[in-house]
Amino acid sequence: MKAIVKHEWRKTEKGIYLPKSTPELVTIPKFKYLSIHGEGNPTSATFTEYIQALYSLAYAIKMTLKKTDVLPENYSDWTVYPLEGVWDISERAKKNFNGIINKNELVYNLMIRQPEFIGLDIFNEILESTKKKKPQRLLERIQFTEITEGLCVQMLHIGSFENEIKTFKVMEDFANTNNLKRKSKVHKEIYLSDFRKVSEEKLKTVLRFQIQD
Repeated sequence: MKAIVKHEWRKTEKGIYLPKSTPELVTIPKFKYLSIHGEGNPTSATFTEYIQALYSLAYAIKMTLKKTDVLPENYSDWTVYPLEGVWDISERAKKNFNGIINKNELVYNLMIRQPEFIGLDIFNEILESTKKKKPQRLLERIQFTEITEGLCVQMLHIGSFENEIKTFKVMEDFANTNNLKRKSKVHKEIYLSDFRKVSEEKLKTVLRFQIQD
């Protein structure tokens, strides 16, 4: 029997998940995600619940398929992808924006990418199974979605989330120098470090924003 090679995103998708500490232009194709929408301060207990729900389902999908006899076409085992977040502020906050972001007015979509062979049928089946085996109120809010980011500027940020504004300034200067226009103030963060265990100054986060066509 032929051995199934495990997909390691840290090794095979470095251009997407392990950028350098300098800005770069990258094109992100369509990917599949588990996604959950939330609002409010990311230091809240609810925010942690969102993350727990996402990882609960992500690992349930991985482990269920690993044990099943009938595998989807093109299946391979994989390392669970990192947590990602797309960040914006509420419409109400935009109307009254004074240049200072109130974390209680943040809106976000947290997500974990899924392999290409995962389809809506697998998602629905394992979601229902997970609800029964490991009930959690937020599981019902997880959606299966496809997202194409397209042309983006990205950069590795090292340090506190509070200092991301400095990295975004470097990224925006890079865009301006190359006659590129940022699509909006919405941005993505990919969390390479576990912020529950890693000190602030050592946190590694991929920052990314879309460029207008």
